[in-house]
Amino acid sequence: MRIPLLAILTLAASVLAAPAAQAADLPFQNPRLPLEQRVGDLLGRLTLPEKLGLLHQSQQPIPRLGIGYHKNGTEALHGVGWSNQLNDNWNQKFASGTVFPQAVGLASTWDPALIKKVGGAVGEEARGYNAVDPVLWGLQVWAPVVDLLRDPRAGRNEEGYSEDPLLTGAISTAYGKGLQGDDPFYLKTAPVLKHFLAYNNEADRSLTSSNLTPKLRHEYYEPAFKAAISANAATGVMASYNLVNGRPNHVNPDLNATVRSWTDKTLYNVSDAWGPHALTDLERYYDNKPEAFAAVLKAGLDSYTIDGSDTGPMVQNLTAALNQGLITEADVDKAVRSVLSIRTRLGHFDPDGGPYQKITKDVINSAANQRLNRETAGKSAVLLRNSGVLPLAKPQSAAVVGPLAGTLYRDWYSGQLPYQVTPLDGVKERVGNVTTGAGLERIALKHLDSGKYITATGTGPDNNAALTDTAPTAASQWDLTDWTGGVSTLRNAGNGKLLGGDWRSLDTDDADPDGWYVSQQFALERQSDGSYLIRYAGYEAVESWYALPDPYVSVAADGTLGLAPKAQAAKFGKEVVSDGVAAAAAQAAKAEVAVVVVGSHPFVAGREFHDRPNLRLGDGQRRLIEAVRKANPKTVVVLETSYPVIVDAPNLLWTTHAGAETGHAIADVLFGDVNPAGRLTQTWPGTDTLPSILDYDLAKTGMTYLYGKDKPLYSFGYGLSYTSFGYQGLAVQGDKVSVKVTNTGKVKGDEVVQLYTHQRDSRFQQPVKQLRGFQRITLNPGESRTVSFTLKKSDLAIWDHTRGKWAVENATHDILVGSSSDKIRQSTTLRVSSETIPVRDLAKNTRAMDFDDYSGVSFADETKASGEAVAGTAGDWISFTGASYGPRFTAGVSSVSGGALELRLGSPTGALLGTAQVPATGGIYQWGTASASVKAGKGNLYLVFKGDLRIKDFALAR
Repeated sequence: MRIPLLAILTLAASVLAAPAAQAADLPFQNPRLPLEQRVGDLLGRLTLPEKLGLLHQSQQPIPRLGIGYHKNGTEALHGVGWSNQLNDNWNQKFASGTVFPQAVGLASTWDPALIKKVGGAVGEEARGYNAVDPVLWGLQVWAPVVDLLRDPRAGRNEEGYSEDPLLTGAISTAYGKGLQGDDPFYLKTAPVLKHFLAYNNEADRSLTSSNLTPKLRHEYYEPAFKAAISANAATGVMASYNLVNGRPNHVNPDLNATVRSWTDKTLYNVSDAWGPHALTDLERYYDNKPEAFAAVLKAGLDSYTIDGSDTGPMVQNLTAALNQGLITEADVDKAVRSVLSIRTRLGHFDPDGGPYQKITKDVINSAANQRLNRETAGKSAVLLRNSGVLPLAKPQSAAVVGPLAGTLYRDWYSGQLPYQVTPLDGVKERVGNVTTGAGLERIALKHLDSGKYITATGTGPDNNAALTDTAPTAASQWDLTDWTGGVSTLRNAGNGKLLGGDWRSLDTDDADPDGWYVSQQFALERQSDGSYLIRYAGYEAVESWYALPDPYVSVAADGTLGLAPKAQAAKFGKEVVSDGVAAAAAQAAKAEVAVVVVGSHPFVAGREFHDRPNLRLGDGQRRLIEAVRKANPKTVVVLETSYPVIVDAPNLLWTTHAGAETGHAIADVLFGDVNPAGRLTQTWPGTDTLPSILDYDLAKTGMTYLYGKDKPLYSFGYGLSYTSFGYQGLAVQGDKVSVKVTNTGKVKGDEVVQLYTHQRDSRFQQPVKQLRGFQRITLNPGESRTVSFTLKKSDLAIWDHTRGKWAVENATHDILVGSSSDKIRQSTTLRVSSETIPVRDLAKNTRAMDFDDYSGVSFADETKASGEAVAGTAGDWISFTGASYGPRFTAGVSSVSGGALELRLGSPTGALLGTAQVPATGGIYQWGTASASVKAGKGNLYLVFKGDLRIKDFALAR
């Protein structure tokens, strides 16, 4: 629903006029009173409709109490990004302030102190925008994203920090503290962590369930969120779109039971956009919205991000839930207290607006923030390969070529770049004679049946591309950019616009891939006969619940172009009109050095809504690298991507899309003004042969450095320098681990010293190694420093799923210090005396989810409100290692059609101890009992499923 302009202006005026003179001395407005007293006073003055309205993302003013309008959700991932407009939840208003490097680039600095400064700058700019327009720019900011980057193909890789929870926690804590400011009570902004929990795939993201074992949930997935919350560096979490173990995260009881246990501060948890509606409209988890909305509230979410600025549907559904007894006013009050607590700390109810109210628009894109941006971009760059060409030694000429040489792109969660310093600009500032070119092929696409070419007919939405030209003209020539994952864009040589699709036809009305729906994506698929099929790779191919799957460009009987299934795809010939690769190579041959700038487009082939099918750089870009390298041995490849890509070259520098200062930062590193010390925050696999992106069990899939055993292309923590470092004298004394690090080279540089451990002996599977600490230090040539880490006994605790608690085992630990996860420079051992995990006694009631191993099963919800179960079908199994058990087996089970559970010893096909018949209980949430008599004993017990059923718990009583 669109709000008339007059209504918007009236609302804006009411915001500015909201404080009421008669309310000036109310207790909730008194900064000298305790927070709880202020919140309690205000809560007691609110009517029920007013309380319900405060549970929405768009909170209307309450003039009678002097309360102004507030909107949640300013995006601030690596700078102030955008804000939802009042009248349309998908109509964004973009900022144009400082755009820092993408989040994965911020983490690549391995420098929490620097990232706190970045967060502080972003928080100030958010305040600056709020000062300009408090209706549009709210102060609850949705950042940082702490989703773990456990799969490099995940579309939102650019938004997260690392595959490692400790590093993610350290960087998110730093960024969050910067966003909040240093005042002990007041908040500069209120950061919210995204997205709880285990959300790392875009394909059918609202329908897929992340299977989490209790061990990985506690040891891997939750700690990334716990770090910032427990450090009071964030004011809440946002629920994610996916399900975990069969239950949508928007009704995950851990939002209350677990997340709020991490701090004694009041948290303000929010839904993701449209998430509460998905419970009924997409996931079909609840039958009606009052039931769904009540469950959202009771699970621990305090804000509904739905329906733009229209609070009506939410209020209506929550009112119905109250009337039906699904929730009480006490439930509403609990959530409203969270809202009011954070708004009080933002200064909303102070007469003067609090200490951060003095911040003005002058901070936006300030000179100081530009300098910080350049520093951060330089410190985040990672030198992957160097044959000795770098740093460049004052060349007299240079060829700077490639599709990213002369342009910068923003990503979906950034603001507009207020200015651009491209890689070409950065080199031009240092080299007098510079030539350039995009290095692209200009092609024509000839329909083989008709002999006509795909031709642009105009730049309007109704000017559909058609088979028009019989010989290539500017209108039927296209600049082809092969980005990553086999996905390309086609820019028309005649009108400069991109070819795009809209389900029915093709057009050229967009200058760049941009916006929520990116339709300008195609893949040219070469056939065995040399022809090409053109697959449309835009958004509808991914959003499979309402779109045509796998569409290809087709030709109708009248010659018009459209999209159709592959069987109806048209065949085209690809004609190269001009070869930009050859032209770039020719330029490189004449220059002293060549810089090839290649990589990804932040809106193409991998971003929100689009996972990548593989890790490859586009064929055109690979050919460009090879051609330029052949023409000039002094070639440096600059790889600018949002994620890992399989590229190897003798001289290779990686950066994210690093904001307006990208070109300065790249030049600073290439010419040696900045000695590179960025380090990779995730493993770069050397192969496309990876497990299913939907499999979240790292211990089984071998993903990330924690469990991976294959040699990667580039390892976690990896990065080179222009100097060298020596490590000596690793020692462990009490809780301290120390090592001496020396700059053994000829130039000043930074080293990121990394501490890892490995537990040699355990009752449970252990990671190959695990990061326990890191420090980025600066050393002059010949300078040494002793680097110390704190490693407490409790840091070595593991989750004991046999007893449902943390435990430290009697074990020997390898203590490993080095420059990356696979470059260990010093090692020693530490013997820890603690406890031995007792033999498991299955005579006690045991949760089925607390298995030791499994095959085939999925993890499911016991009820819609709480609890977990194991769901399986014939042949699936769960096992319990080294257990003792009695003769009487009983289990809590559910099944629509009935089945059986076999108890076997030693293996899924081992000796049959007994069979428990599972009755048809009438539904998956209707639980019954299965029982059997078995022979008591000890050993590895397997429960083998026979039929479709669920088991929640069992016991083998004596």
